[in-house]
Amino acid sequence: MFRKLAAEGVGTFWLVFGGCGSAILAAGFPDVGIGLLGVSLAFGLTVLTMAYAVGGISGGHFNPAVTLGLALGDRHPWGEVLPYWVAQLVGGIAGAAVLYVIASGVSGYTAGGFASNGYAELSPGGYSMLAALVAEIVLTAVFLIVILGSTSKAAPAGFAPLAIGLALTLIHLISIPVTNTSVNPARSIAAAIFATNGALGQVWLFILAPLVGGAIGALLWKHVLAPGESPGKIGQV
Repeated sequence: MFRKLAAEGVGTFWLVFGGCGSAILAAGFPDVGIGLLGVSLAFGLTVLTMAYAVGGISGGHFNPAVTLGLALGDRHPWGEVLPYWVAQLVGGIAGAAVLYVIASGVSGYTAGGFASNGYAELSPGGYSMLAALVAEIVLTAVFLIVILGSTSKAAPAGFAPLAIGLALTLIHLISIPVTNTSVNPARSIAAAIFATNGALGQVWLFILAPLVGGAIGALLWKHVLAPGESPGKIGQV
């Protein structure tokens, strides 16, 4: 169990450090940085690389909404859900803390949004709370369908991390302008802790919506898209 939790912590650390780090350090550097496409790819690559690196240990969730969805889809033991959530949160906060130390190494640095998520005045495009809620629920639901589908027995073996990483890239391409893209409560909490723009006051949405979306996606897969599917190895992604 310790190895599983350590793998989840390391994977979520990398997701927050790599994904949020690309947004904070490289998105607009110096005048023309990697932009929206680069940040989207960075988030996808964090999941892809760590899914291959430690997915065989913990299943490679790195996201409380994914853990919940896999439990609902009969792919993960319910007794491990809360420990996974704790490990993911600890790993995400550690990733954000290391990123803050690096980012603040520039004279006059202010954290500002710190790659946090938000709606209304904290949305990159000024989108409403309803728009943010719908986007996060729908995109997380689809993310779970991709995860469950690409790890099912009918899918080609060995390609799941590619499908999952590319799905997360596409999700960011769609929703960075809306919410700065969460679909992951651990990522949202970690960034909001260090933000100075009031993101903590909106983080409830980015906890609730991904969990609801993850549950919807898992139930759609289980009862509509793959009824009667025999689960593979418990916890494997």
